[in-house]
Amino acid sequence: MKIAYIVGSLASQSLNRGLAKALASLAPEGVEFVELPIADLPLYNRDYDGHWPEVATRFKQGILDADGVLLITPEHNRMYSAALANALEWSSRPWGTAALVGKPVAIAGVSPSQLGTALAQSHLRGPLNFFGADLMEQPELYLNATQAGVTADGDVAEESRDYLAGFVEAFVERIRTGQ
Repeated sequence: MKIAYIVGSLASQSLNRGLAKALASLAPEGVEFVELPIADLPLYNRDYDGHWPEVATRFKQGILDADGVLLITPEHNRMYSAALANALEWSSRPWGTAALVGKPVAIAGVSPSQLGTALAQSHLRGPLNFFGADLMEQPELYLNATQAGVTADGDVAEESRDYLAGFVEAFVERIRTGQ
């Protein structure tokens, strides 16, 4: 099974990238986590329709090839990041070809407080529902970085590992069973 993940932060020392590393390290046997990088995606506009840049074609194909997609979002001004919004725009274009239609999708995130990523995730659900993603509602994963011991290197506090592993297992099960 292949789970593609998209980290909405472009920061070199991103806590959300650290969370992605931690989640990938907890994947059960036979589950591969593959990052779909978004830093090099140009800002989408419809002038690209019909002649996409290679980086966008690879990105969208990565979503199509995955069994499920994990979006890991920071909070930027009470929203998900502009970089993640741009990536979602590319995934949904041209009109009628959204790559997330019917695709199992989960959302996770970490911030200095649980409130930040929780707000970003709440906003992210609207577009994902519009795109027709098969969105995992429970369990939710929004962490306080300090309490969970999440670092940019992918370390987490020992007491957080079971919770994170449970999230990964729930998403894998949803992909396997559709429930």
